[in-house]
Amino acid sequence: MANSRKFFGSSETRALRTVAVIGLGRFGGALAVELESLGIEVLGIDAREDTVQSFNGILTHVVRADSTREEVLRQLGVHEFDVAIVGIGSDIEASILTASRLLKFNKPSIWAKAISEPHAEILGQLGVSHVVRPENDMGRRVAHLISGGIIDYIDLGQDFVLVRTRAPEFALHRPLSVLELRKTHGITITAIHPKDGQWESATPQTIIEAEDEILVQGPRRNVESFRPSA
Repeated sequence: MANSRKFFGSSETRALRTVAVIGLGRFGGALAVELESLGIEVLGIDAREDTVQSFNGILTHVVRADSTREEVLRQLGVHEFDVAIVGIGSDIEASILTASRLLKFNKPSIWAKAISEPHAEILGQLGVSHVVRPENDMGRRVAHLISGGIIDYIDLGQDFVLVRTRAPEFALHRPLSVLELRKTHGITITAIHPKDGQWESATPQTIIEAEDEILVQGPRRNVESFRPSA
């Protein structure tokens, strides 16, 4: 525990979730700042001195280090963190080497950014359980927003999505129990936001009106077909 205390102080802070963000480019840097704003203890790591300097005063803990070296990661106590995020994108070799070093530890849980399908495939083959492609994922999300009828779109993986939208006309003015949407359309409405109200969990008695926003989850094709007409 000594190494991690060098960055996180007392044993009390170790009760909080800790995250090491390796690679402080646009993706990793924004992620680290956002995580810290949520009250999560973050250690930012980057190989470039100018990048590290740019985060001084923004991140509480930021260091320059070579993340491809296992002994360096151990000296920083990364093996004691709850989560490690490999945000390295431009240097694929460094990304892969860093992920392989982290996989030798029992902790942390590893997330890694991939910039291409082959990059993602290699990370997956190494055993990284959470591989993200920010540019690709954002492109798909924006495409769904542009296509109309969808206010927000989250791909949950394995062809399952969560969508913020409005209901088609046939689903208005009747209780959800009567509509039986899971049976007839293979989707579930989980929450509703009335025009002049707040978000609330949907119930069998919920009735949707034309201006209400709803959260719909289910297989991608089923959810995408459940939207108001253009």
